[in-house]
Amino acid sequence: MGERLHDPVTIYFNGKPLCAYQQQTIAAALIANDVKKFGESRKLMQARGLFCSRGRCCSCYMTVNGEDHVRTCMKMVEDGMEVFPNIGDPDVRGNNHGN
Repeated sequence: MGERLHDPVTIYFNGKPLCAYQQQTIAAALIANDVKKFGESRKLMQARGLFCSRGRCCSCYMTVNGEDHVRTCMKMVEDGMEVFPNIGDPDVRGNNHGN
């Protein structure tokens, strides 16, 4: 029998608070809160979401606590974390990305 989720935390998706559990990945918490669109493909501008759930593809990449391209299917939730969809290209010339 599977392990039950406990130890609730709050994460923020686009500034909106969502209930999650410490044992969940970010992607699992988003899906449980009915969030299916994780971003958009750069070339075709189509919705991206959870695909492989094993860290092999790039469909679940999101911005987490200011870090771009986080594999949300592999990263566990933390209380208060801020998650944003990857829409558009990151600013690679910005101060946060090293010059």
